[in-house]
Amino acid sequence: MKKLPIVAGIGMAALLAGGVALWSGEADPAQARQSSSDTPSADALRIRSQIQNDPVAPAIVPQGYDVTVVVFSDYQCPFCRKLHPSLEALVNQDPKVKLVFRDWPVFGAASTEAARAAIASKWQGKHAAFNDALMKTTGKLSSASIRSAAAKAGVDWTKLQADLTAHKAEIDGVLDRNGRYAAMLGLQGTPAMLIGPYLIPGGTDLGGLREAVALARRDPNGTASQ
Repeated sequence: MKKLPIVAGIGMAALLAGGVALWSGEADPAQARQSSSDTPSADALRIRSQIQNDPVAPAIVPQGYDVTVVVFSDYQCPFCRKLHPSLEALVNQDPKVKLVFRDWPVFGAASTEAARAAIASKWQGKHAAFNDALMKTTGKLSSASIRSAAAKAGVDWTKLQADLTAHKAEIDGVLDRNGRYAAMLGLQGTPAMLIGPYLIPGGTDLGGLREAVALARRDPNGTASQ
């Protein structure tokens, strides 16, 4: 199996200071780099916890989970669309993986519209289905294709519009946090994943995801040599 471009995120200070070479797109083994920190700082643990836990960010949270996967993505990003089925397979096959969706719409207005709609759909329990439908949409997104994906997912469009208005401040807030966390991590594009304490600045396949999850379980402090 290819070596993952995993960056030890502990202590997080190395990542937050931008001292890590990052890459956006498909995982490439030449991009691996590890922090030299041996132990996490209190700030590192606090920031990582904030990235992994957010009351507004949609998430799949199984009982008794032991590894958290945070994915930064854009619904128009081709690499995000390619990663999507592997993430779905991971959570379906591993009942102890928590998956947090950090929408980071970097591809323009349609990406932002889709992200806002997807987040709003959580208030009617349709995020998983809507996320899947949006990720399976081909080509550039538009208001019409977003609504079509909502219909395929069984989203109540009238309620969605009401929730977009009622929860506007919450949605604005989480999108702002997502962008700030992406900047803290030095991300240059989508997708990117924080798997336990390890950062994957790009996409990978199901085997790569399993490898990263296994590493996070063995080494939750992110000190394993790569």
